[in-house]
Amino acid sequence: MKRLTFYVVDVFAERRYTGNQLAVFRRARALPDTEMQRIAKEMNFSETTFILSDEKRNGGYGVRIFTPETELPFAGHPTLGTAYVIQREIVKEPVEIIILNLKVGQIPVTFSYSGKDADILWMKQIQPTFGQTFDTESISQVLSLDAKDTDNRFPIQDVSTGVPSIIVPLKTLGAVKRARIDRDKYFKFIKDKQAKTILVFCPETYNKENDLNVRFFADYYGVPEDSATGSANGCLAGYLVKHCYFGKDQINIRVEQGYEIGRPSLLLLKAENREGKIDVYVGGRVVMIAKGEFV
Repeated sequence: MKRLTFYVVDVFAERRYTGNQLAVFRRARALPDTEMQRIAKEMNFSETTFILSDEKRNGGYGVRIFTPETELPFAGHPTLGTAYVIQREIVKEPVEIIILNLKVGQIPVTFSYSGKDADILWMKQIQPTFGQTFDTESISQVLSLDAKDTDNRFPIQDVSTGVPSIIVPLKTLGAVKRARIDRDKYFKFIKDKQAKTILVFCPETYNKENDLNVRFFADYYGVPEDSATGSANGCLAGYLVKHCYFGKDQINIRVEQGYEIGRPSLLLLKAENREGKIDVYVGGRVVMIAKGEFV
């Protein structure tokens, strides 16, 4: 196999070695699926992305996303991180928007700049859909929590903006910190469920500038806990607006994630409910870490 150029970036990072790390490969169209999967397993990040070509097709850049275990139709931090690499290493000049052609469809990523360098990247996710709700007792057992830890003013619900996640509102930061996946109960619980991942959140934060603290568990995909999760936070944004968590049908907030595993991340969420149509945007910074070749 020929040498492949790849980049390592931190996504949703305010500085190096925070946020969620991602490997991005270029010119990968000739790779068979099995080789992409093997590389993703070798890289061992929560996701690895493959830019199929440096040339646009159908208005965007073809991109595939793999975890160490499987291919995903969409994921948040890989979308932002890959768009950043395309702008910086392929386009090589400031652009307002880059479109990624993913399995879930076309996802536009918009850029703001600090001088010539990309500052905040935003992706517009597809319209959220809202699935089944779950009882407090069963979710509490999966998370090794007491039922009283959940905020029963709001439902525990399956929400999707491309990849479904179960959104669980908790009362306190203490409850978020105590959450631990009971693997036997988790795999039994998700066996017949569309959503395989769980996002817990609360209004208490480590950093007073932030609005919510989040943890995200994806053992089904080989990721016991992720440090920053754009797709699931997009689901959260839709959930917050639909259920008027902040007392209104629109949000513009800062979300911290990854503090409990030593990878503090910052995600920016914007969403608005317009007559039942919810627009969701997830944003953050991307930092270049390294460039290399893979043989």
